[in-house]
Amino acid sequence: MSVAVAVPAATRAVIGGSGSLAADFPGDLHPEARVVEGDLVFETPWGDSPPFTLFELGGHVALHVRMHGWRAGVSRGRASRQVFSVLHRAGVRRILSDAGVGSLDHLLDPGDLVVVDDFVDQTTDRDRYGVVVGDHLLIMRDPVCAAGREALVGCARRLAPARRVFARGTYVVTEGPRFESPAEVRHLQSMGDVIGQSFCPEVWLARDIGACYAGIYLIVNYGEGVVQEWEHDVLAQIFHEDAGLMGRILLNALAALPDDDDCRCRELRKPTLLG
Repeated sequence: MSVAVAVPAATRAVIGGSGSLAADFPGDLHPEARVVEGDLVFETPWGDSPPFTLFELGGHVALHVRMHGWRAGVSRGRASRQVFSVLHRAGVRRILSDAGVGSLDHLLDPGDLVVVDDFVDQTTDRDRYGVVVGDHLLIMRDPVCAAGREALVGCARRLAPARRVFARGTYVVTEGPRFESPAEVRHLQSMGDVIGQSFCPEVWLARDIGACYAGIYLIVNYGEGVVQEWEHDVLAQIFHEDAGLMGRILLNALAALPDDDDCRCRELRKPTLLG
């Protein structure tokens, strides 16, 4: 696997997470998806990027990266900046993502799907000032793209009619890699509905590079102290059995995104007032 400097042009991207990790993406998950090239690694200011796949779908060229770019020896904050450096240079304007998350709400059960519309960042060690572009004010009034959310919700309801699909929710982002204690979960329940480790800094790095961002999240366990203790084998079963479904939802939603580049997300990125 060689390292390249030049990044191919692409307008869309999928940042794959634990929800779709076990699937061959894009594989045969969508009849119109065609891989152009795989195992693409690029130089970035934060080190060599994780491998990307370049593919075509619905007349658009897109990039895909697995597991948010996380890998051994690379911090999550650095991996995110590697990924978004590549997406920025490619010209990506619309991003979809996925992850497995825990439930903070006793009414949300494993197997449910949530398309969140807000977040609370509780991370502590992800280089909060390490922007990719850094020349704009990032207004997080509406942090998640409405068009992306609509596409994900619509495709999830069509492809998984037996599932409960929630069209809104707040994602509480914790540092990891460990899971949270019962006391921490009780504290975080006042902040949101689901808990995970992948939403930040991705959501605001997307705005930093001028791209839209939306994600769909698979409930894989209850947070500690919520309803009942989770079992490792059940969690693993959900990850493997639902990976194909998550991949199909992402690809169908990617194809359903508007063709034009007009989105309110663009209005929430203003030139900096600082020199």
